[in-house]
Amino acid sequence: MKPRILLASKINVQYYIDAVNNLGGVADAKYLPEIDLSYDGLLLCGGSDSHPKYYGQEINGAVDIDEARDEAEVKLCKAFVEAGKPIMGICRGFQLINVVFGGDMIQHLPNADRHTSGTETDLVHGAVAKEGSLLYRLYGKEFSVNSHHHQALDKVADGFDVTVMSDDGVIEAIEHKSLPIFGVQWHPERMCFNAKREDTVDGSKVIEEFVKMCRKG
Repeated sequence: MKPRILLASKINVQYYIDAVNNLGGVADAKYLPEIDLSYDGLLLCGGSDSHPKYYGQEINGAVDIDEARDEAEVKLCKAFVEAGKPIMGICRGFQLINVVFGGDMIQHLPNADRHTSGTETDLVHGAVAKEGSLLYRLYGKEFSVNSHHHQALDKVADGFDVTVMSDDGVIEAIEHKSLPIFGVQWHPERMCFNAKREDTVDGSKVIEEFVKMCRKG
């Protein structure tokens, strides 16, 4: 049976749906989703910045905050963690996982112009994976990814390994040491199928890995 995966998202939903469905899952995208543990996994998608109150800071660079979304997705993430179900985070979702587990954020990167164009167009930069990690297994040591973010992880939450860094020192992926939880700063859903790029790796590989985790669960 195909795993049912809840997509917590607001914009560019179709990219996520197409990727999950093409890779053997059944995607259900919702904005402000209620807690529903009948799903086999949770995909926390991209979007606006989370409120810094969740990591003990005042607003100092965070923009376009959607507090209703923050509240819903923090609760949702905690519920799926408690249930032991797989979670993947992409961009905002990646950052949210770190915050939920006790990490914090750089609210605006000093080199943000290397990581976001400020438009709908993604930038591209190099990345280096930690040997033995999931991303190393999928893509090797060095590869290129797209980029569309002005924030980044600062303190990484306990229980996680940093598994990919950008070529200019920004944290690009984390994996939990014991739970089926991981996240990436880039947008793999915009690097596969109809959105596949020649200047990055194939984003379908990492999303397919998540679908497999949900099937096992």
